[in-house]
Amino acid sequence: MTVVACAALGLAGCAEFDDSTAATDWHAAPELTAEAGPQPQLPEAGPNVIPDPPSTSTTPMRPPEGCTDFDKAVIATCLDTVSAVAALPSDGSSVTALAGERRSGRVFLVNTDGEEREFAALDVQAAGDGGLTGLALSPTYAEDGLVFAYVTTSTDNRVVRFAEGQSAKPVLTGIPKGPKNNGGALLATADGSLLVATGDAGNPRAAADRTSLAGKILRIDASGRPAEDNPEADSAVYASGLHSPGGMCQAMDGSRLWVTDRTERHDAVYRIEAGEELTSPVWTWKDKPGVSGCSDWTDTLAVSTEEAGNIQNLPLTAEGSVSGDPQTTLDGRNGPGYGRIGSLDQVTQDVAVAGTVNKDGGDPVSSDDRVVLIVRQPASGSGRD
Repeated sequence: MTVVACAALGLAGCAEFDDSTAATDWHAAPELTAEAGPQPQLPEAGPNVIPDPPSTSTTPMRPPEGCTDFDKAVIATCLDTVSAVAALPSDGSSVTALAGERRSGRVFLVNTDGEEREFAALDVQAAGDGGLTGLALSPTYAEDGLVFAYVTTSTDNRVVRFAEGQSAKPVLTGIPKGPKNNGGALLATADGSLLVATGDAGNPRAAADRTSLAGKILRIDASGRPAEDNPEADSAVYASGLHSPGGMCQAMDGSRLWVTDRTERHDAVYRIEAGEELTSPVWTWKDKPGVSGCSDWTDTLAVSTEEAGNIQNLPLTAEGSVSGDPQTTLDGRNGPGYGRIGSLDQVTQDVAVAGTVNKDGGDPVSSDDRVVLIVRQPASGSGRD
């Protein structure tokens, strides 16, 4: 099994503007053919470097001192509830990412060279687990510098977009807001569309209501219109049945899509299929560890958790089915522990970036909240056949 260690409707309002601003069920999936990305090259020294593979040493890691963290996997410290991360394009030799704070709406640019600067400040309201909960780069980020965000406002949940130092502009508005389950997630897909996972806003029936934007996966273009080839041409709804989504991810070649969700009965992860109601998860957790972000490592699906504070690694077959029980890492016993781990975003086939949310109900250390790198380990075993 692979070990992850050490180290994503017509009824809504859309705004157009100038773009120039810069119980377990098993599902099958197509076999992937993409090659793994390059292994990160480690700098000789420095406070923030891409971490080495995990050590078998039992020597405890030196605890942080104020905002200084001695774990090489940590690339940013002393943030507030990093609920959203988005990695900038990289070959893995260095990593730069955007990190969003749920309650303040601030977005920071951080990297393995130790840089940490404010990139943007979004107007959000964080009540009912809302605020800033999703980030995704524009498919043409290298040319336009645009970033999408999922935010809660005084009237609704919505998707906005912005460039560095500029005010956010609405893309998709009118997503229902309620007393809870306001968080959402974004994923820029391989075909250039944007997937938007929305919560049910405290109304579980809304998840199955095709006329509501709540509890859905929406698929839109950069202007907020329904994307081409949606199940219904005039609707942004791509799939339905979500309640409190934690994150979305995709295989590096775009051949499969995943979403995590938290319900009253269990936590779950689903394969996203066009036009389907999400009723048959590929895996469920009855102990409700608080599933959040995910990363598709081809032979493993890594799922971060907030309540349990670890990474759940689900072994995958070549067809994309779960083949065994998850292996737990980054829990303080199997690799270092970072506490509550929120969103994940994949940098390369071997590296992902994660944010911690310990200041939101956890047990923060002096350097929290942090942005942490996770390096995929080569497969060392397998799940059950």
